[in-house]
Amino acid sequence: MDEMEEELKCPVCGSFFREPIILPCTHNICQACARNILVQTPDAESPQSSRASGSGVSDYDYLDLDKMSLYSEADSGYGSYGGFVSTPTTPCQKSPNGVRVFPPTVPQPPPQHHLLQHPGSLPPIPRNSCITCPQCHRSLILDDRGLRGFPKNRVLEGVVDRYQQSKAAALKCQLCEKSPKEATVMCEQCDVFYCEPCRLRCHPPRGPLAKHRLVPPAQGRISRRASPRKTSTCTEHELENMSMYCVQCKMPVCYQCLEEGKHGTHEVKALGAMWKLHKGQLSQALNGLSDRATEAKEFLVQLKNMVQHIQENGVEFEACLVAQCDALIDALNRRKAQLLSRVNKEHEHKLKVVRDQISHCTVKLRQTTGLMEYCLEVIKENDPSGFLQISDALIRRVHMTESQWGKGTLTPRMTSDFDLTLDSGPLLQTIHQLDFVQMKVAWFTFDPASAHPDIIFSNDNLTVTCNSYDDRVVTANSAFSRGVHYWEMTVDRYDNHPDPAFGVARADVLKDVMLGKDDKAWAMTDGGIGKGATIGVLLDFTRGILIFLVNDEQQGPVAFEALEGVYYPAISLNRNVQVTLHTGLPVPDFYTPGEADPNGSVC
Repeated sequence: MDEMEEELKCPVCGSFFREPIILPCTHNICQACARNILVQTPDAESPQSSRASGSGVSDYDYLDLDKMSLYSEADSGYGSYGGFVSTPTTPCQKSPNGVRVFPPTVPQPPPQHHLLQHPGSLPPIPRNSCITCPQCHRSLILDDRGLRGFPKNRVLEGVVDRYQQSKAAALKCQLCEKSPKEATVMCEQCDVFYCEPCRLRCHPPRGPLAKHRLVPPAQGRISRRASPRKTSTCTEHELENMSMYCVQCKMPVCYQCLEEGKHGTHEVKALGAMWKLHKGQLSQALNGLSDRATEAKEFLVQLKNMVQHIQENGVEFEACLVAQCDALIDALNRRKAQLLSRVNKEHEHKLKVVRDQISHCTVKLRQTTGLMEYCLEVIKENDPSGFLQISDALIRRVHMTESQWGKGTLTPRMTSDFDLTLDSGPLLQTIHQLDFVQMKVAWFTFDPASAHPDIIFSNDNLTVTCNSYDDRVVTANSAFSRGVHYWEMTVDRYDNHPDPAFGVARADVLKDVMLGKDDKAWAMTDGGIGKGATIGVLLDFTRGILIFLVNDEQQGPVAFEALEGVYYPAISLNRNVQVTLHTGLPVPDFYTPGEADPNGSVC
């Protein structure tokens, strides 16, 4: 339950809530803190007709923050308002969590009047008092009821009380004869706290006591002290109990509100029925959030394992790199330091990315867990009106938090593999050009923007087919001009006529004819290709050649030579064919890349 603690602290004082009240924006604040941050506004800015007259959100007059220099981040830090006669300006303070706190305005004593106040009573709240939510910074004018016009959050107060009780001193066993030991369980049926020896001796797991429910001591103490259901009174009519729920205003109301107040024409429902309905909605929302939290925990384990794998792979790669460099004797020693530095940077970069993701995910999971625990404690409350005062806001928060665990959040941003291979083949006179053969593999998809309109995309643009009987061309969203590149395409569906074509093309290739029919494309067509076949394309700019493979078998020595310039992976197909692209693949083992271009890289 430690993650829930931040949910139970006031945004102003930074301590656990004491007598919390609910502002119309659904945020909570201690009643004493609310009094401390009250400020006065002139009558011109807050006419009596626009002040609060009820408990609904729409009743409050939210102020334009831009009109009040008091709330400006660029002001002098003093709680003053131009043209307003009040007490001398006083420097603003800050709460422990950084929220600006303005001292209470002390009203001017009425002239020629001597009123006796009850000893110890709080001074009355000045007329035209204004309060600003420290979380969302929305401001509103208080009506004649002052802070009494805000409902008390008894549910939050109860959760805080139970949380503080659970953090109290450890409970002792009730059956130890001398020097009671610390209790380890509590039996809900026996209502007794047991240490482990006494539990084994007096509460065996077999026999008539086997069906009793044993819970942790802290949970047992909370269930002992759980308060009975409280009946809340209306903030408008303090002698009336809340008995109904206004659907339009989303708040509990009393019978007199329906008879005399603004809720008379609104749709109302039974308080108990809405209490159960909203509890069900919150529980259902928590189910989805719980799934996200479980996935996040598993994701954190995955990331932590990746740290270990990266460290192991980094050590292994460094050892291999040192051995290769040492084999080149003195001529390689000058280059070895530079290569090791590159590996170390890659190593540190991977670790930093994964650790940053671990840190980010841990914080988000902690916040999610805290919200879940808080909501679960709220669900335990037996106060329907108190629950309904905060249930809508909690349900929205739960849905919003669940949406934050969206697509891509639980995906590693870094792989643990080191895609680096040292090319030790060059002669000694080319050592000064020594570089990694494979810095990284290429990841790309088919490109809807440049494809023929008849092409149909799916699977995140990795799978394509066509709605025409004629050949249509589609290219990738990445182009290559140097290095060594390899990708594959699998034939998912093929009705044998006509043949699809696989290869590379220029950007201005014709899109309505078979690939290779013009001078802008270089492709392979083969009637032997069938459903399930895998076509590999190897483009080597170091040699200027294009090679094709079918089911891992090379098709002839070299398909095309003297390739220079910029080329896009491309295919042509019709409605009888469906193809899926696979990228990020290493060069096949049988192939030895040529000598790297000094200005390029092999990837």
